[in-house]
Amino acid sequence: MGIQFTLLFLSLSSFHVCLGINNEAFSQTSSIQTNPFTPRSSLVRYWKTHVSSNLSIPQFLLARASPLSTHDYAFFKKLVSQKTLSSRYDSLCSLANLYCSFDSSPHFSDATRRTSNNDANFALYSNKQFVNYGSSQVGGIKSFKNYSSGLNNINDSFKKYNPASTGQNEQFTNYAENGNVANTNFISYGFGANSGSGRFNSYDRLVNVPDLRFATYDAGANNRQLSFSSYGNETNSGTQSFASYGKKGQAGPRDFTSYAVSANILQSDFTGYGESGKRANDTFKSYASSGNNPKSGFQFYGTGSVSGSQTFTNYRNGANVGDDSFQSYAAKSSSSSASFENYGQSFNVGNDTFKEYGKGAVGRTTIGFKTYGLGRTFIGYAKQGVSFSGYRNFSSGSSGRFVNKRVEPGKFFRESMIKDGNIMVMPDIRDKMPARSFLPEALSSKLPLSSSSLGEMKEVFHARNGSATERVILQALEECERAPSRGETKRCVGSGEAMIRFAVSVLGPKVAVRSTENVNGSSMSVMIGKVRGINGGGVTKSVSCHQSLYPYLVYYCHSVPKVRVYEADILDVDTMVRINHGVAICHLDTSAWSPTHGAFEALGSAPGKIEVCHWIFENDVTWTTAD
Repeated sequence: MGIQFTLLFLSLSSFHVCLGINNEAFSQTSSIQTNPFTPRSSLVRYWKTHVSSNLSIPQFLLARASPLSTHDYAFFKKLVSQKTLSSRYDSLCSLANLYCSFDSSPHFSDATRRTSNNDANFALYSNKQFVNYGSSQVGGIKSFKNYSSGLNNINDSFKKYNPASTGQNEQFTNYAENGNVANTNFISYGFGANSGSGRFNSYDRLVNVPDLRFATYDAGANNRQLSFSSYGNETNSGTQSFASYGKKGQAGPRDFTSYAVSANILQSDFTGYGESGKRANDTFKSYASSGNNPKSGFQFYGTGSVSGSQTFTNYRNGANVGDDSFQSYAAKSSSSSASFENYGQSFNVGNDTFKEYGKGAVGRTTIGFKTYGLGRTFIGYAKQGVSFSGYRNFSSGSSGRFVNKRVEPGKFFRESMIKDGNIMVMPDIRDKMPARSFLPEALSSKLPLSSSSLGEMKEVFHARNGSATERVILQALEECERAPSRGETKRCVGSGEAMIRFAVSVLGPKVAVRSTENVNGSSMSVMIGKVRGINGGGVTKSVSCHQSLYPYLVYYCHSVPKVRVYEADILDVDTMVRINHGVAICHLDTSAWSPTHGAFEALGSAPGKIEVCHWIFENDVTWTTAD
């Protein structure tokens, strides 16, 4: 009876497969694993033939293998050999689990349009298109807390926020903060408002690939107290623009605290601040400070203002190289006072030009410029009524005391911290990259990660000139083609086979893959439990692989000498229950690191004087020789 039942079950299962019926016992995942012609099976075979550690292929690699079916795999291989892969762009992105929506445009529909004329307190609102919020209201308080925060792909717009209001006190807390790819547009905030106050705390902070636009903030406002705290700070590789802040406004103090601070390779443009204002009291505190290679343009600050005061505190202080232009400051103003305290005291000199400082000013206008750095060119500044207090020569050999980047607690730590019973802060180790898969080796090998193939890659991924997709590709190639640091061996890989090949070339065929188990404990104090040093806790070699942003899954893998690798149980401080199993790597030789590296700011030291440790973050991995 048992044999008959078994035969009947097998017959029915085969019948289901022939008919294409989805049966759990014969799921697509199972068939992919057993079908020898899928990319996943190819990866398994590659592991077995190139790795001799007697370990099964790790789930870390298997989960990232291409999900393409046998049929689709053969189809795309044919297209890539014919150089016609771009003709099936949408299918490739969908079937191969790629991320191709860097340039998605907001979709407007009646369902996503919103109008509100009542007092409101929004706690969380995501990826919608606001047309008009709070128009022509009198009195009351507006509070908008979180708009599109923490999303992977942000595509939204905000057209009008509280226009022509009277006596309104407004607070907008977070707009698109902590996102990955942001295409956002804020068109008008408080246009033509009278009295009251407006406070905007944070716009697109901690965004990975920003493409941001802010058109007008309180243009034509009368006797309004304005505050904008943070715009595009700590972003990475993108563009942003701010068209107009307080244009033709009258009276009222206005304060802009920080714009593009601690950003990495950001192109930003600020068109007008306080143009044609009357009796305004304006302050701009920090623009592009502590940035890495910022490309910034500030066109008009206080142009044509009348009987007001303007202060610009820091522009590009502590920045590392870059290309910046400041077109006009307090030009054609009348009976105003303008003070610019610090301009371009960069750690490494960039290419900066400052034009029209106080040019055409009339009346009893007084203008002061306190300090500016090396290599600055001033064109067309007023010959009378302008004072320069100091010129400082900050060369690239400076101590770097102007660099003041915020370093997340726990991101770097000393080796002595990894011991049983110790309590320490764990940083946020969560992966904020979009979910993607490797391309199969047969496809990725035909699309090499090289600038020589840039044209072909732009065609395949439909990357227009100047688009966010083009910027993503260019940044990844720049990092992949960067010269290795002293003692470093590096390679970018776009397939599981390529990652295995690089690790084996550095460490030999007897290798193991290690990664942190989960993200539990992120951004909180944890207790270290049982600790084990890999390879007996001795100095060893490892290959660490970190994700790069790219349409398909790409890892930047590198090996540096003189490291120790540890595995440690992570415990809840209160219950002492195990919540995670972490992998940490300690770099014993930091002599070749930059003196401005965040590790030295966090730990209070300098290159070559201390070792520096860090956790392996979610979806990153380190390879070592097998124990």
